[in-house]
Amino acid sequence: MEKKSLQLLFIAFLFVAQNSFAQELYMPRNIKESYTNGVRSMDGKPGKNYWQNHGKYDMALTVDANTKVVSGTETIVYENNSNDTLRNLRIRFVNNIHKKTSPRAVLNSEGFFTEGLTITNLKIEGEVYKEDAKSWGTVESVKMNKPMPPHSKITIDIDWNYPLSEVSGREGQIDNTTFFVAYSYPRVSVFDDYNKWDNLPHTSGQEFYNDFNDYTYSVKAPKNYVVYGTGDLLNPDEVLQPEFAARLKKSYVTDEILHIANEQEMKNGLVTKQSDWNVWKFEAKNITDVCFGLSDHYLWDAGSVVVDKKTKRRASIQAAYDVKGTDFENSIKYNQYALDFFSHNWPGVPYPYSKMTAFQGFADMEYPMMCNDSQMGDPVFAQLVQDHEVAHTYFPFYMGINETRYAFMDEGWATTFEYLIGIAEHGKEAADKFYKEFRVEQYINDPSTEEDQPIITMSSQLSDSGYGNNSYGKASLSYLALKDLLGDDLFKKALHAYMDNWNGKHPVPWDYFNSINTASGKNLNWFFDNWFFTNNYLDLSVKKVAKNVISVANVGGFAIPFDAIVTYADNTTETVHNTPAVWQANQKLAAVKVKSSKQIKKVVLDGGIFMDATPADNTWSAK
Repeated sequence: MEKKSLQLLFIAFLFVAQNSFAQELYMPRNIKESYTNGVRSMDGKPGKNYWQNHGKYDMALTVDANTKVVSGTETIVYENNSNDTLRNLRIRFVNNIHKKTSPRAVLNSEGFFTEGLTITNLKIEGEVYKEDAKSWGTVESVKMNKPMPPHSKITIDIDWNYPLSEVSGREGQIDNTTFFVAYSYPRVSVFDDYNKWDNLPHTSGQEFYNDFNDYTYSVKAPKNYVVYGTGDLLNPDEVLQPEFAARLKKSYVTDEILHIANEQEMKNGLVTKQSDWNVWKFEAKNITDVCFGLSDHYLWDAGSVVVDKKTKRRASIQAAYDVKGTDFENSIKYNQYALDFFSHNWPGVPYPYSKMTAFQGFADMEYPMMCNDSQMGDPVFAQLVQDHEVAHTYFPFYMGINETRYAFMDEGWATTFEYLIGIAEHGKEAADKFYKEFRVEQYINDPSTEEDQPIITMSSQLSDSGYGNNSYGKASLSYLALKDLLGDDLFKKALHAYMDNWNGKHPVPWDYFNSINTASGKNLNWFFDNWFFTNNYLDLSVKKVAKNVISVANVGGFAIPFDAIVTYADNTTETVHNTPAVWQANQKLAAVKVKSSKQIKKVVLDGGIFMDATPADNTWSAK
C-alpha cells in the first residue's frame, strides 16, 4: 500500500475513533430508525438505501379576472420509490387555510375567508373517485381502490377551482387586477422515510414541505395581463407583441437594466397579443413548487447576471411592480448583486435556476424563482428583504428542507446570508447594527416563557414568539458561531459538503450535524448539543481578573465567540478574540490569557452581534 494511502487510512481511523468516543446527540426514535435502515448515513450523506418519491405535474390553469376564480386541470404521474405499499393518497391544498373551518395560528379579517377548494373531477388510474372537497382541510386522505405497490407509478387526474382571497398575504388579490397565485393546485403530500405521509395541517404560522417534482404548466389569462411565473417561459412570441418579446429575449443576455413594459405601454394595450385570452406556458424541473403572478398594469423590468463564471451561465432577473412601488425601481440592480454575491461568495454555490422575479405584493415571502415583497418606502430595508427572500433559493429550495418541522434549517440560513451580504452592501458596522436591532434584540429581550426553548424543538409546536426566536435569530447565531469556530475556509468547505450531500433531497438536522463533522474532520457534537438541544441563551460575565488571566463565566450557556478588551494601567489596550472553542472543555467557565504582564485596569467583554442578556456584568474595573 502506498504511503499516501496509509496516511489517509490512519486519518480515517483517527476520525472514526474520535467519533466513537464523542458525545452522542439526542435523536428521535423515528430518525434513528432511518439511520439504522441505511436510508441516512452517519457520515452525513444519504445512505445506500436513500429514496424519495417524485411527481410529474402537467397543469393548465385559468385565472378569471372578473370572478377572481382560479380553475385548473392537472395530471400527476406519481412515483412511489419507497418499500411501502401505499393504500391511501394524501392530497394537500394549502389554500384551504382560507376556509373558516380550517385551524389557523393567527387571527384573520373577514376578507381572508373563502369557500376553499372545489374538486369537479378526481381519477386515480382512470377510476373515478367521488370526493367531497367541501369538507377538506389543508391535507386530506383519499383511500385508493387499489393499493400502490413499492416502486410503481400511478396517474392522478384532478379538475378543480377555488376563489382568490380578497385579503392578500402569501397569495391572493393584490389589487383589483393584480393577483399572486401560489399554492394554487392540489398536490400529493410528501411521503418520506422518517414520518411516512406528511399529515401536519397547514395553519398559516409555519411554512412548507414539498417533494422535488417536474412541472409543465400553462396559465390562461385575459389579454393585457402579463404573467410572471416560476420556470422558463416557453412561448414569449405567442403571448407578447414582437417588440416586447424581443426586449425580453435581449434581457436574458445583458447586464443592462431594460424596461420591458412601462406604464403607458401597459395602459395602451401594446404589450400582449390582443386575443381575448393568452395562454402562457412555463416549465421547471426538479423543483419543489411553482407559482405565478399576473397584472394588467404592473411595470416590467428585466436584466440578467452571470451566476456561474466557469460556464458563463446567466440567470434572468425580472421585476413586476406598481407605478407607486418605488422600492422596486432598483430591484433588478439589487438582485443582480444578490445573485452574484450568493453565487460567488456566500454560500458560494452558483444560483441553480434560470430566473428570479421580484413581484410587488404583501407577503415578504419566498417561492422558487420568485419573491412576493411589499412596498415599504425604505430602499435599504427593501433591499435587505429581497436579499433574504432570494437567499431562500438555497434553503429550502436547493435543499428540500422540511420547513414545517424544522424552520431553523432554512430561516436561520437565510438570515445568515442576509447578514453576510449586508456587510458587502453597507459595511460591517451598518450590517451589525441592523442584525442586532432586527434579529437579536427581539429574541434576547423577549419576556415570553418560550424565549429559551431548544432550537431543535419542532417548529409546528411553537407559538409566534418561540417560532420566531428559534427559526431566525438563534439559529442564525449558531451558524455564525460555527463560522467563527472553523474559520471561513473550513466553514465554507463544510457547508458545501452539506449542500452537495443534500441538494435535491430531504435533509433532517442530524444530516447537517453529521455532514459538518465529516467535512471539517472535527467532532463538533459538543457544539451542536450546546446550541440545538439545550435551553441556553446569551449571557457572559467577568468573574474575576488575576494577573494576566481573565475568568469569564458563561451564565447563559451558549458557546459564543467574544472579544475581551483589556485596558492596562498605562492606558494601552489589547483585544483578545475568543472563538467558541474556548468553551469546549468547560462550557461554564473560560480562562482568557493576555500576553502582557502589565497591570490590568479594566476589562470589557464584547460579543458583537451575540448580544448579552445582562450587559452590566460584562465590565470589570480594578478597585
